[in-house]
Amino acid sequence: MEQVQVRAHAKINLAIDVVGKRTDGYHDLKMIMQSLALHDTLTLTKRQEAGVTIASNSTRMPLDETNIACKAAKFMIDSFSLRQGVHIDVFKRIPIAAGLAGGSSNAAAVLCGMNEMFALGLTKGKLTEIGKILGADVPYCICGGTMLAEGIGDILTPLPKHPKTVVVLAKPQRGMSTPKVFGKFSREQAGEKHPDFATILSGLETSDIDKVSRGIMSGMANVLESVTAAERPIINDIKAEFLRNGAKCALMSGSGPTVFAYFADERQANIAAAALRRKFSQLNEIIVTSIE
Repeated sequence: MEQVQVRAHAKINLAIDVVGKRTDGYHDLKMIMQSLALHDTLTLTKRQEAGVTIASNSTRMPLDETNIACKAAKFMIDSFSLRQGVHIDVFKRIPIAAGLAGGSSNAAAVLCGMNEMFALGLTKGKLTEIGKILGADVPYCICGGTMLAEGIGDILTPLPKHPKTVVVLAKPQRGMSTPKVFGKFSREQAGEKHPDFATILSGLETSDIDKVSRGIMSGMANVLESVTAAERPIINDIKAEFLRNGAKCALMSGSGPTVFAYFADERQANIAAAALRRKFSQLNEIIVTSIE
């Protein structure tokens, strides 16, 4: 096979708790992760020349060896002694540095695409082992769907399928560094509030979107907001505006700064998106999508 095309889906976190600090510098986490219909499209093409090249419609994405998609391709070439190189073309739709796992999903797509293109026969379990070497979110992005993620995010347990709903994403212009957010996180600053995992899980089990939304809104569903929202106060303003415009819930995804909100239908979602565009000139992107 000379060429494959792979979708790389964005993700949101319905809940994030930091449960401990590890000796390797990482944090132990407990999260509920969900993939969205929003996706990048990666086209992988074999090259007769050795090495990896990359192109993209995005002017903000690095097009060199610092790109995690390039790192994924090089790892596969080196690990399996592949004689041909790979060209990666990324059609970007997922905002960059947004807390939506855009880079990790691209790396996951490269691993899966090269497995198919070079007929390597790797199982999903083996691909997730490789993914963990590249980044904490990559194993989840290989699997997708609705997952409980523990450890550094690499210990995955499938959960009942998330009920369908419309999702609006709002990303402020200034991004956030994930290592910086985790470096500044402290349990004292976050307080004693934790995500309401029980209500969210109950809503997933009964396919009750209203209960899932209530769970997201109770407790502190994303403890990293205690860091990011302190540095980007607009995050709380965006959440409040979403709720004023009929959102079932609103929460920062990942380490931020993107805020997501659930809506009953596309009409409501588009009205809310328009309201946010009018109110916040600092928003980089507003995207209407859905649960995958």
